[in-house]
Amino acid sequence: MLEIKHMKNILVARLKDRDRLDEKIASPVRDELCELFGKPNIRLVLDLDGVNFIDSSGFGVFLAAMKAAGNNNGQFKICNVSSEMVELFKLLQLHHVLEIYDRLEACLSSFD
Repeated sequence: MLEIKHMKNILVARLKDRDRLDEKIASPVRDELCELFGKPNIRLVLDLDGVNFIDSSGFGVFLAAMKAAGNNNGQFKICNVSSEMVELFKLLQLHHVLEIYDRLEACLSSFD
């Protein structure tokens, strides 16, 4: 479900050939992200470029990944969230809980 790249010693994950994070793929995506945080001190960015729909199970993926990161001294951040999706993050008050960046470059730089 995810494509993983290494950039500046940070894992960058993207949904593979998907523009929706919904109940159909939420469980395997959550499992993949949580597995990545199985090692300590993992720094991971979920790049949502091209994702134009997120349902409640998709938002649950973000919270599960954040918890898995925190349990193993990792860091989890999100970038390239569409303006429509940012409004949903704000409505759900998740912009106070998750680190969200407009661009991948800014997100990567925030780790330094």
